[in-house]
Amino acid sequence: MAQQKGIIKLRGTIGDITFYKTKDGHLAREKGGVDAKRIANDPAFQRTRENCSEFGRAGKAGKILRASIRSLLLNSADSRMVSRLTQAMIKVIQADTISIRGLRNVIDGEAELLGGFEFNINGTLGSSLFAPYAGTIDRVSGEIAVAIAPFVPANMIAAPAGTTHFKIISAGTEIDFEAETFVESHSETATLAWDMVPTIAIDHVNMVTPNSTKPLFLVLGMEFYQEVNGQMYPLKNGAYNALALVAVSGL
Repeated sequence: MAQQKGIIKLRGTIGDITFYKTKDGHLAREKGGVDAKRIANDPAFQRTRENCSEFGRAGKAGKILRASIRSLLLNSADSRMVSRLTQAMIKVIQADTISIRGLRNVIDGEAELLGGFEFNINGTLGSSLFAPYAGTIDRVSGEIAVAIAPFVPANMIAAPAGTTHFKIISAGTEIDFEAETFVESHSETATLAWDMVPTIAIDHVNMVTPNSTKPLFLVLGMEFYQEVNGQMYPLKNGAYNALALVAVSGL
């Protein structure tokens, strides 16, 4: 691809050149590639069809996971999170040692590989929250919980400049990747001051279906605020809010 340098930026296709805009600027590239009908039918492209099938499955799996925690993601995701999550889902699918290529899936893969996934690389949980926490998934009771002992916010939270307050947020979600449905519940603390006063113990219990046979996920995050004249405002529109998958039970 080539960068558009002129004053007038083009979009669309002229002849064999396509002009388009990305996060990296206005670009141009030459049309090309193999005919779609050939890819769909030529035996030489069997591997390509298999890869496309699994890529599509990974995309759908990432979409349903995102949908299940949408209320938290609205304020805690970077611009490239979708593509990063799709790549992570591909690794889950490729860990399927039962199905044949092209039919590998999340259920027979290793959903636990998603553990530690950060939804916002601009403000990760791993670089923001240093207070010890315990995340647990009780499949029998359906409790997806997180517990944090009392801590001093100014010592145990690396907050962005301008922060005066914060929240701890969490969610438990049960996902049926085949039916593309989910059960979700979430919790949050009150808005807490980012100062030297210790917090009380934080215990979130997010309930899903007891005795579930579906993959279960626990996400934990933080939201940062700035108080101005008694009103709380999301700090920099939530650009540094953190959210991560801290526990996964894939069965």
